[in-house]
Amino acid sequence: MPLVTTDEMLQKAYEGSYAVGAFNVENLEFVQAVINAAEMTNSPVIIQATPRTLQSVGLDYLHAIVSVAASKSHVPVALHLDHGDSFKLCMRAVRAGFSSVMIDGSRLPLNENISLTKEVCTAAQAAGVPVEAELGRVGGKATDTASEEINPYTDTNEAYEFVLQTKCSSLAIGVGTAHGVYVEEPHIAQDIVCSVREAVDIPLVLHGASGVPSSQIKKAIKNGICKVNFATELRQAYLSAFLDYMNLHPSCIDPKKPAACGIETISSVVSAHMEELGCAGKAF
Repeated sequence: MPLVTTDEMLQKAYEGSYAVGAFNVENLEFVQAVINAAEMTNSPVIIQATPRTLQSVGLDYLHAIVSVAASKSHVPVALHLDHGDSFKLCMRAVRAGFSSVMIDGSRLPLNENISLTKEVCTAAQAAGVPVEAELGRVGGKATDTASEEINPYTDTNEAYEFVLQTKCSSLAIGVGTAHGVYVEEPHIAQDIVCSVREAVDIPLVLHGASGVPSSQIKKAIKNGICKVNFATELRQAYLSAFLDYMNLHPSCIDPKKPAACGIETISSVVSAHMEELGCAGKAF
């Protein structure tokens, strides 16, 4: 089927008390692995990429790859810009055919974040593309240069005003998670998930889920999270499988063979997360 937007996916998750998995991809093999897992578990899926990845792959190349994969699949597939860092990039993604975009103004003062997010929402939503925004801070982004004194947690009152003014489609919130590899066991501030859920009536998003204990993720979904992002875990799985194959077969000159191991490993990781999130069997 053709690419779908995240609107229906996340609304169904919101109503059904489960979450949709959003998986960051780096190349063709990552896309194949994620789609394979979505089909095996009959799950809706969001494939996404960051600005840094898109600098390497290209918006048009990634759109072409994911569009072909979606057209051959029986499950709903959305293509999402993760952590878009400017109005210009978000509009480039919309024009390239991405079916969802994120504008991340969380590093800006609140009024500037609202202004930027509102600008993106007005333009993207007019083209039928939903917009994810971020309020609070998810640690570990390459662009994250804020002082440690800044409170990373989302303020409930600010969240209400932010959603009211920007009309964003979904909201990523700061609850103590981070991107990259955790050096200590992370702890999701479930009270913040609950309070923001009560304050706003749009789907909430959890970033930085790689390495977060499953029990915490499930509790966050029960408390109102509708979209959960995974990235680091997929990169680790692919590279580990690829390198293991090459260590066992050092004379191999066919990159498809170690890549196939990487695809299989990512598919296994993603399938497990589909079950964890409760979206297995929820394809529409």
